[in-house]
Order: sequence, then C-alpha cells, then structure tokens
Amino acid sequence: MDGIGTVRIRQQDGNAILFMIEAQPEILRHCIVKGSITVDGISLTINQVTERGFSVSIIPHTAKVTTLGLKQVGDHVNLESDLIGKYVERLLQERGQLPAKPPPVIDKDYLQKRGLL
Repeated sequence: MDGIGTVRIRQQDGNAILFMIEAQPEILRHCIVKGSITVDGISLTINQVTERGFSVSIIPHTAKVTTLGLKQVGDHVNLESDLIGKYVERLLQERGQLPAKPPPVIDKDYLQKRGLL
C-alpha cells in the first residue's frame, strides 16, 4: 500500500459506478489518464486526474464481488500507484534528472492526519 484515499464522489454512470478519489501528491505524481491504479486491491484504469485526485469506474460485476462496490462518499480506500511510474521515477533519480525523495513514513501522525486513528 502506498497511501490512503478518500471517496469524494460516487455516482451512477450508465451501468457503471464512477468514483472520484482524493489522494496525496505522492500518489498523484504517478497517475496519468489511462494508467493503472490499485484501489482496495483492485487494479483499475484512471479516467481523469485532477490536482487533488483521480476518477475510476467499475462495472456491475466488480461492484458486486468486491468491497469497492460498498464504498460511499467519505469512505477511505487503500491505494497503490502504478509500478511503471515508480520505475520511471527511480530511473530518472538514478540518472540525476530528479532529486531522490525518501518514501513517506506511515506513522501515528500520518494516520491521525487522515482520520484513521
């Protein structure tokens, strides 16, 4: 898990359910339209990326057989950003084209700021 997101919008979109999920900059820097993100263990395609989050859609079968179908506005979700984005970032850091960044520390303060404690 790379971080925690918060469901900000949940709306019906035809037979699919659209979710807008707020995420930390550490997650969003690896997000691109049509890229992948894992939300509560489900690998999904990103539809849109904004300054504060991203949107994904799930089909009825996914809603029925996963916990994501039960999520409502305000609920928290576990996020894992795209592995390819992480590889590209690491490659650029090793070549000196990006400054090295330490990974985020998930400690008590981190969890409290996100309303998880």
